[in-house]
Amino acid sequence: MAESLTSTHTAPIRPLDRAFFNRDPRRVACELLGKILIRGRGKNRLTARIVEVEAYLGENDPAAHSAAGNTARTSVLFGPPGHAYVYFIYGNHYCLNVSCEPEGRAGGVLFRALEPLSGIETMAHARSLEIHGPKDLAKLTSGPGRLCEAFAITRARDNGCDLTSAASSLWIGKTIGEKMGEEIGDEGTRALSIRTSPRIGITKAVDKPWRYYLDGNPFVSGRVHRK
Repeated sequence: MAESLTSTHTAPIRPLDRAFFNRDPRRVACELLGKILIRGRGKNRLTARIVEVEAYLGENDPAAHSAAGNTARTSVLFGPPGHAYVYFIYGNHYCLNVSCEPEGRAGGVLFRALEPLSGIETMAHARSLEIHGPKDLAKLTSGPGRLCEAFAITRARDNGCDLTSAASSLWIGKTIGEKMGEEIGDEGTRALSIRTSPRIGITKAVDKPWRYYLDGNPFVSGRVHRK
């Protein structure tokens, strides 16, 4: 299985600054699409494009973990923006979020799917998968549990991690020269086509259209609701 199955994303990447996350989670979620999640450095670096996310609005959003208030579990969501909030669900997988809003006001974005760019063999090993062609790649990072397993994301290792610093073992960046609503890949600049739908897998506030994804991207998870 070769890295050539998808882009290796050789364009330079710089971290998103904290001000990017110091906003309404819905705006952050929409603008995170096309950005890059990075784990590690050098030859061992994993990179993947963010293609599907969900926004959670804090204490006034009954579907958000922070609706119960500031607890030991959710304290990261009430802290400074731009930090990883990782939780364990269904007794078998982790989910990655990033904190939004000013410190003291909870809000966050859940990562639902990524498009693998580099470190594919490492991701496949972490997921105990064999990748025989492009159609198998979605199995790596399509879904919140899958992407955490592929990136070796756990609560013990990553909860509270500063995602705005390239010195962190896990961070979020954008391609140098990228403009809002665009992404830069190995084939040049292209405009993003973004869709919305209700969030998936929740029982409260199910009608809110706060799931955002890149239209037509094969790595988007679950049901693709058109709106």
